[in-house]
Amino acid sequence: MPGYAISRPNEREWTATRTRTEHRRTIVDLTTALGLEKSRARLWRYPPGASGVRHVEGEQEEVFVVLDGTLTLGLGEPPTRETLPPGSVAAVQPGTPIHVRNDGNAEVTFLAYGAPPIADAADYLPEPGA
Repeated sequence: MPGYAISRPNEREWTATRTRTEHRRTIVDLTTALGLEKSRARLWRYPPGASGVRHVEGEQEEVFVVLDGTLTLGLGEPPTRETLPPGSVAAVQPGTPIHVRNDGNAEVTFLAYGAPPIADAADYLPEPGA
């Protein structure tokens, strides 16, 4: 077995997310596709107005790489709004509240990469003003 794996655009299957289905977000699970064991990776597409669930990771640091469109991150408490154009990279340390959004008028595509590979361990937070 080779010591590498590759995901090509024409081989990917975009699927609907299991949370906030009304936002029509889609993902590609690169963790499974690439056989990652020490980290997690997903490609995300958010249509205009879509947002993720505001949360805080206890142990996992997350890196966001904007591939297309403009991504908005609400970081910290109270949230600081960070607007990230294509090519931007943001690193978010464990314990930092984060809210991923598309506040723009065009779809945004981004890579979310985290380590260690802890799934479903985030604490969900109320959205500001909720």
